[in-house]
Amino acid sequence: MAATRDTGDAEAGRARAGAEAGGRAAARRTQAEQRESRVAAGLSELERWLADQIGHGLAQARQTGPADWDDLARRLVDAQAPGAAGTVTRLPRVLGAEDWPGLLLGEYALLHLLAVAHRRAAALPEPLRQTVRARVGFPVTRESVLATPAVRDHWDVVGSRDEEQDRLVARRVWLAGRMTGRLAMVLSFSPVGQPLESFPPPGTTVDADLTFYPGASPLRALVAERRNLVDAGPPPGTKVSQVPALIAEVLAADPWTDSWPLVLDGAVPCPDGLADDEGNALPLHPSAGVPWRLLAVSGGRPVTVAAEWTPRGLLPLTAWDEEGGVVRL
Repeated sequence: MAATRDTGDAEAGRARAGAEAGGRAAARRTQAEQRESRVAAGLSELERWLADQIGHGLAQARQTGPADWDDLARRLVDAQAPGAAGTVTRLPRVLGAEDWPGLLLGEYALLHLLAVAHRRAAALPEPLRQTVRARVGFPVTRESVLATPAVRDHWDVVGSRDEEQDRLVARRVWLAGRMTGRLAMVLSFSPVGQPLESFPPPGTTVDADLTFYPGASPLRALVAERRNLVDAGPPPGTKVSQVPALIAEVLAADPWTDSWPLVLDGAVPCPDGLADDEGNALPLHPSAGVPWRLLAVSGGRPVTVAAEWTPRGLLPLTAWDEEGGVVRL
């Protein structure tokens, strides 16, 4: 009799557990559906807002833009589209440029493209759909990224940059794979004043497994396993003349790309750019100024240079001199 009662209790417990699990799954589905609805409504409002801005013209953007953008960003956050909201909060940066109307129009065009792409997401190829969702602000869990196949390589650490944003310090570390030719960015965050995740400095090479976030032009990665440092010397690079085609390919896959690492081989620094011996040249970002340190390393001779590509020009990161010495820029 006791055995029968114990069996019944166990079955009842399993039934309750199953019901609870089913209830939690249903709640998660409901939350996901509600978020999809909020995001769709928020991006639809963004489309209308952009149409109004273009209809009224950009002449008053310097006076009214910051307040309008702040209000729009708050509404996008409420709509659970933090990625789009983040793009809007960065719009005031363009106002300091001499050619700000053209830059602002370009930013508006990319926001409109994002809203339309999200609305038509069902018709997009899966990698591009993943890119759009990431740009809108849908989260991708660390666990799901680490569960994807890893890419093992000897990864050259070609540069790093720290940037403070919203009381957090974001560190970008750029890597270049020697055997695969892949490029990667490892991103970490820490509150201001707190130490960031440690990583080998630029100029080193590490044997590691990386897993990449999904997307049409995957760059951001997690370190699944890190082994020993490798004595490898300066990294192999791309010719200056090859960069326009490379960036065109990146932008064709992900039009919202605003940063991409480059390693340039045989680059000759000049006051406003990087050139090669065939007359090809790439401009520097206006904020880079005259690259005195890079010019001193080069002495007018070709060197290997790692730089961050942006739509407004290159930001030099690291250089390797004739003897393979590493200089952070």
